[in-house]
Amino acid sequence: MSGAGFLAVDSGGSGLRVVVGTVGGDGPGPLGRRVSREPVRTGPRGIDPGHLLGQLLPMARALTEETGVARLGTVVVGAAGLATLGDALRAELPGALARELGARTVALAADAVTAYVGALGPRAGAVVAAGTGLIAVGTDLSRWRRADGWGHLLGDCGSGAWIGRAGLEAALRAHDGREGGSARLLARAEARFGPVAGLPGQVYPRSDRPAVLASFAPEVAACAAADRVAAGILRAAARHMADSAAAVCPADGEPRVAVTGGLLRMGDPLLVPLGEELAKRLPQARRTTAEGDPLDGSVRIATDLAAGSLTLPGDERMLWVTRAPGG
Repeated sequence: MSGAGFLAVDSGGSGLRVVVGTVGGDGPGPLGRRVSREPVRTGPRGIDPGHLLGQLLPMARALTEETGVARLGTVVVGAAGLATLGDALRAELPGALARELGARTVALAADAVTAYVGALGPRAGAVVAAGTGLIAVGTDLSRWRRADGWGHLLGDCGSGAWIGRAGLEAALRAHDGREGGSARLLARAEARFGPVAGLPGQVYPRSDRPAVLASFAPEVAACAAADRVAAGILRAAARHMADSAAAVCPADGEPRVAVTGGLLRMGDPLLVPLGEELAKRLPQARRTTAEGDPLDGSVRIATDLAAGSLTLPGDERMLWVTRAPGG
């Protein structure tokens, strides 16, 4: 098959998604896909490169056979946690991918960067990735900026976990008879988790605590139309999201702003105040709908790299590109 082969990867909390394709020649673009439902492990060294490669290499080889792409000259791996947990990946992946797949150019990207590129492409602006957690990334095409993404104990303000925790706090306030409580949220919490006196025991010991908290966020949204406290929680979440977007958005020109992630499924109870808060904080920005997802972002980075047309800024922790001699 004509054209340079590429491999694009999205590694996140739900597993690996992998695309093989070509650049140039007839029918360029993605040609085959594979999915693994097993998330890559983290350990004392951060993200485990051996576990990632153990899943990725068999999928890549199956895809090259299936698609007829003889050599994968460019590989892009978008990985959740790369910025803070990616030292082992940076140390081991480029060499391993060169040995095993013949890769000459390898890019390691934070999942926030692939979400950004999937949403906006190589344009100046800001993207808020809002799901169980929350991070904002922006660029003026000369450098990357990020805000939040510090996890549910120290940040992720406005995220699903943040909304769910605030809703459960309001439920407990109502249970105690303190100000700021919500009888509606108390009823929802007890329907979901049982008597709220047992709630700490259901939340604190869990290794998936952020997901448990985020599971209550839709209940907050369901109460918002008739409950002042629930509506206030979503307004505060929208304000936090706009704060993060404003922290990373370029000040000059007419940057684009997009919001991506599962939190958008909450609909108008969140999206209406979010639109209002973004308009207040970023009047110069143009609000746009995300064009694609993080895997689309990995594919875009891979095709631009393979074609020699990547215009995004490099950064060791955000978008790190290595090339073999002559690559």
